[in-house]
Formats: sequence, structure tokens, C-alpha cells
Amino acid sequence: MKKLTKKQNKVARLIQKDMAVVKYPFDETGESCGLSGKEVLNITKEFLNKKIIRRFGAILRHQKAGYIKNVLVVWSVPPRDIEQTGNILSSYSFVSHCYERNPAFKEKYNLFTMIHFKDENILPLIRDMVAAIGIDDYLILESIKEYKKKSPEYFS
Repeated sequence: MKKLTKKQNKVARLIQKDMAVVKYPFDETGESCGLSGKEVLNITKEFLNKKIIRRFGAILRHQKAGYIKNVLVVWSVPPRDIEQTGNILSSYSFVSHCYERNPAFKEKYNLFTMIHFKDENILPLIRDMVAAIGIDDYLILESIKEYKKKSPEYFS
């Protein structure tokens, strides 16, 4: 990969942080380092087009949006079924993350889904998922307390 210019580095540092929720966030972001909003937006688009960044989007703080709980559900899925099962589980609107991982957890749980919900009772949602994939070997890991939640910063 080609080295980033000084301007590109500035933008990379800026867009990895929280942006103001205002009508023209790129203008405000650019002003903080002497760039125009148009420059920030164009460089961000360039990063996307060149695949320097994969995506650009907002991260919703689920508690502020009325989602009171989240759980990580870990599934033991036969390797031959992992892709199909992952596609089915990730199609649920309440699943925010769905990852295949090496089965390190108890040496068998290889598919991880993060579920955010507004209601106290998550079991009907999980029963629905079990019926859809035909796998009933899973664990529900409920989040009790959040100690840290921060987007990674690659440019400092």
C-alpha cells in the first residue's frame, strides 16, 4: 500500500473518532484541523474506493436507543454447516454481529452471534433461531456490565 499523504493522515485520524451529530458533520470535522468539509468527504470517499477503509458508518449506542440488554450466543456448528448457518443467523434483524471463530471456547463453540433486544425475554428469539438452524447446542452469555466500548484507533 502506498504511504498516505499528510492530509490523508489527518483525515484518517479524524474519521476514526466520534463525529458531531450536526447537519454538516464533515464541515465541523474539517474545521478542527484546517480542512474543508468537502476535502474530508472527498478523502473519505477515496479511502472507500481504494479499499483503505471497508466502510464508514455510525455506531449506535444501543442503550440510548432503548435496547436494554445484549447477549452473546455461542453455537456449536458442524464445520460443513457453518456457512449456511452463519447466513441464516445473520439474517435476523436483532443480530448485530455473527462471526465464525476457531472452536477455542470449550473446544466446540465456533459461531458467535451478538443479540440486542428491548424486551426482558430473549428466549423466544433464541428458540426461533434454534428452529431455523436445527442446532440446539448453544450457550447464552449475558452482558452484565460494560467496562469499555470504544472503536479501535489505527492512526494516532
